[in-house]
Amino acid sequence: MKKLLLLFVIFCGLQTSSQEKNSEPFFTGSLNFTLGRNEYDEGFGDDEPFFVPAAVFIRVGFGYEFKKRVAISFNAGFDHHWHFTSISAFPTYGTLKFNISENEGDTFFIEANYGKMWRPSSKYPDGNYYGFGIGTQITGSSRWNTLIKLDFHRKGILGFNNNRLDSVSLGIGFTFF
Repeated sequence: MKKLLLLFVIFCGLQTSSQEKNSEPFFTGSLNFTLGRNEYDEGFGDDEPFFVPAAVFIRVGFGYEFKKRVAISFNAGFDHHWHFTSISAFPTYGTLKFNISENEGDTFFIEANYGKMWRPSSKYPDGNYYGFGIGTQITGSSRWNTLIKLDFHRKGILGFNNNRLDSVSLGIGFTFF
């Protein structure tokens, strides 16, 4: 995490000393949902849905975008998995985002996350947080942009099944430049 912070400071220093300003800081936030299989579903013909909400993730962060192609950000959030006996966590992590394509300001991107996950209870210890995602950023009429993302999350939790909790989530959020 210290290496990522050092890289962020170096890039900010280089950008402030350059003459051309193609980079800019931003603020971001998102709300992600994970679906899980309904254990009460007995098959076709019953009134139970096959998938039910299993977790919610709330994220906020700030960062810097370089030449409309690469972005580095620092994020914090709250995760709650009610599907697994109400596991809650507070991840803090760094994100490296790469814009694959851009069309009139709208971008298609991939991103990777790495950081620390803090647990508020003593049932499980703190652990590591990893993530990978794809998504699109839709340009708005002002400085607000809409995000739609599909993310894979891995939370390292010692003592949990296989010492980790994996999930795939669909999220919607914003970026403010």
